[in-house]
Amino acid sequence: VFIWALPQVLRDGFIHFDEEEGAVDPFDDVLFPLALGREAEVAPEFSTAIVTSAGGNEVRNASWSHARTRYDVGPGIRSEADIAALLAFFRARMGPARGFRLRDPFDSASGTGAPTPGDQRIGTGDGTTSRFALTKAYEESVRRITRPVAGSVRVAVGGVETSAFSVDDGGWVVLDTAPAAGLAVTAGFRFDVAVRFAEDSLSVNRATFLAGAAPSVPLIEIREG
Repeated sequence: VFIWALPQVLRDGFIHFDEEEGAVDPFDDVLFPLALGREAEVAPEFSTAIVTSAGGNEVRNASWSHARTRYDVGPGIRSEADIAALLAFFRARMGPARGFRLRDPFDSASGTGAPTPGDQRIGTGDGTTSRFALTKAYEESVRRITRPVAGSVRVAVGGVETSAFSVDDGGWVVLDTAPAAGLAVTAGFRFDVAVRFAEDSLSVNRATFLAGAAPSVPLIEIREG
């Protein structure tokens, strides 16, 4: 602690308070309260720097290893009750200050159907490690899964399903016994995406809703893990 106002401290003294404010949790582990409509927009995006030479050749540099998704969930607003629920949820999250869960309508499972324990390879046993991060592979791109749906995770070791595991916060599978060296650790699961409101304000009105136009409610994915 540096005290720069030395003359004032010498004159008035200095009182130090040990009490501090508690840390603010930037994420509320709650699901977005409204079902997404058919016209809800899902837009994965990358950050790529492209330099084009005079001859037309390109040099491309991908800044992100996997996409960050933007959503517009406005088309899910179907009634004035939905608008009221949305406004209350927006206030409770303090706008974009606090994150929350969103169920992506197109990508919310480890496979194409119901989760199976062999959907995704999440590690290989070495006889010591018992903690493995949930991931989903999109060809060579690997996405970290930090918000699995409770009760949906299935795990297999060496191709044999096991129930001797727990799931820690942040999407970590913890096996009761470390797998032997060389055994594949696989998992199947459903998951939510950590998101936040993209803007500090939210504009809806009754006239727009009665005219059949959906308000814009932009959300953006939060990087975790």
